Amino acid sequence: MSASQNLVLHPEVDASRTGAHFLLGDHACAEGALYAGCRFFAGYPITPATEISEHLAERLPELGGQFLQMEDEIASMAAILGASVAGAKSMTATSGPGFSLMMENLGLGYMMEVPTVVVNVQRGGPSTGLPTSVGQQDMMQARFGSHGDITMIALAPKSPQEAFDLTVHAFSIAERLRTPVLVMMDEVVAHMHERVVIPPPGEIPIHARPKPDVAPAKYRPYKPGPDLVPPMALAGDGFAVRFTGLTHDETGKAVTTYEAQRLLVPRLREKILRNRETYERTELYRTEDASTLVVAYGITARVARRAVDLARAKGQPVGLFRPATVWPFPEEKLRSLHHVRKVVVAEINLGQVLLEVERIVGRYAEAIHVGTAGGKVPSPEAIVEACE
Repeated sequence: MSASQNLVLHPEVDASRTGAHFLLGDHACAEGALYAGCRFFAGYPITPATEISEHLAERLPELGGQFLQMEDEIASMAAILGASVAGAKSMTATSGPGFSLMMENLGLGYMMEVPTVVVNVQRGGPSTGLPTSVGQQDMMQARFGSHGDITMIALAPKSPQEAFDLTVHAFSIAERLRTPVLVMMDEVVAHMHERVVIPPPGEIPIHARPKPDVAPAKYRPYKPGPDLVPPMALAGDGFAVRFTGLTHDETGKAVTTYEAQRLLVPRLREKILRNRETYERTELYRTEDASTLVVAYGITARVARRAVDLARAKGQPVGLFRPATVWPFPEEKLRSLHHVRKVVVAEINLGQVLLEVERIVGRYAEAIHVGTAGGKVPSPEAIVEACE
């Protein structure tokens, strides 16, 4: 099936929201989900993600969708997987403590190849930590939080506009590749008000999940296509479908052997890595002649851009590398900037994405960290100082 056949150019959306708005980041995220066709949300209130739930509790019934407040985040994650299996585009939103509770069922969704979107509005941790203050301390949990070998896709918006855009993008990725996708927002982006432009319906192409093109008797629910993504029949469509977290064969039958594991788990990883050109997004700013590079994401990237301008005003050749797609990390794009001799990683944690950057550039560039243990965004001046 070609890429063009998998595009839904006119998802059912409320066109009255088209245009420019002054939106909270959380509300922009919610509107992005609706634009992408999300019609089911299950979640549990938690600061600083609650405004997403509140907004969707009002908007989903207007569009014929469903909103469920669940008893906890474990149930929330299970509910959105079930809704997706039944054919609904689904989403949940949480913050650090709730994200931890979702890990087992997030791995279940990855193993069953169920498309859905999970938004984590990061706050300071560990534990209940700083409920109303910023953090970027869940980035490694996003990558490795669920047990077993998993390869998660995680996006990090830097503004309310990107909270809208990247949520739409997350749904498109999830549907096309049949996998859960994470939107790793942070508290500052979630709680800032800025201008957000919502385009007319259909202006942003949205991928649909691949559908079977064989008779029900010949359908094998986990037989991959050329892009390693199996077509997905919905429960109730007349196809025999099986979903299990156990290692399974192409029919969905549990086969807990080394041979079945050898075929299944590497494919789940490879389908994400092989198709990364369809979802990977990075921003390069003043990198052409930079000998020092600042790597930053989310709200920290906006501070880092200001730091680059301050450093340039002082005659320092500094550039910015912003991974909007943080996981899988765009390592080839970073490695292509081989003229760089120093990399400053700015983030609101004690060194998480730093570890990945060190792995990539360690042979030819020095890596330095500028960060906080949550609750405060690094200043432009601190980043400039590290670049000297």
